Amino acid sequence: MTGGPRRIVCLTAETVDVLYRLGAGDRVVGVSGFTVFPPEARKKPFASAFTTIRYDVIERLAPDLIIGFSNLQAEAAKELGRRGYAVLLTNQRTLEEMFETIMMLGRIVDKAPEADTLVVDLRRRLEDTRAASGTSSRRPTIYFEEWDEPLISGISWVGELIEAAGGDDAFPELRRCPNAPQRIVQPEAVIARKPDIIIASWCGKKARLEKIRARLGWDAIPAVKDDAVYEIKSTYCLQPGPVLIAEGLPRFRKIIQAWQSRGNGA
Repeated sequence: MTGGPRRIVCLTAETVDVLYRLGAGDRVVGVSGFTVFPPEARKKPFASAFTTIRYDVIERLAPDLIIGFSNLQAEAAKELGRRGYAVLLTNQRTLEEMFETIMMLGRIVDKAPEADTLVVDLRRRLEDTRAASGTSSRRPTIYFEEWDEPLISGISWVGELIEAAGGDDAFPELRRCPNAPQRIVQPEAVIARKPDIIIASWCGKKARLEKIRARLGWDAIPAVKDDAVYEIKSTYCLQPGPVLIAEGLPRFRKIIQAWQSRGNGA
């Protein structure tokens, strides 16, 4: 169709963010309940809560395109296809794949130049942060916790943000694993890695830092001993869209700078 789809339902928050940044927010007719950016998008009907899809709402919205994300929405995408909808399911896991997804969405909504401009800006911010963080002689080892029961370490893009901000991922061998169950770690393994910083971002719920500090044997971890246990809300680091670099990366950098200011990275 000329100009691309006109009525789009987004089943996850990062797609809403991208479309608004491309100037196609007026085409978004339904959003995820986890949508935060931009704030005005939350006025639109909620069509999903990630794994919970509101088929009745989608039917009323009559979209000509539905966009979802990840294997966790694969069954919903299949069902929506059975119901006759056009469905796009993206599955970006790295920052580079995120950039490619933005460019693809730009082509779909006839906003390719805007998508190119957005990606150039995000790449510049990423490289500027990487360059600024490269002046320290010591990089902190960071354990990122995506979930607490069981313990799940960070996905690829989180490890990339950690490295760009000036740290090292405590479990780099796991971050390429696309599915959360593949990134389960044992508490003893975290103790053995001796992270200098712990960052929790429990997807969909507030991290309880006092519970992390109180885990058996974790008082021996440098991050716990030095009171370097933090939370970054999942909104800023678990949605694979522009918010990762625009909002998440500066938060990682600030935490690392605080660690360095105590004389650890001079």
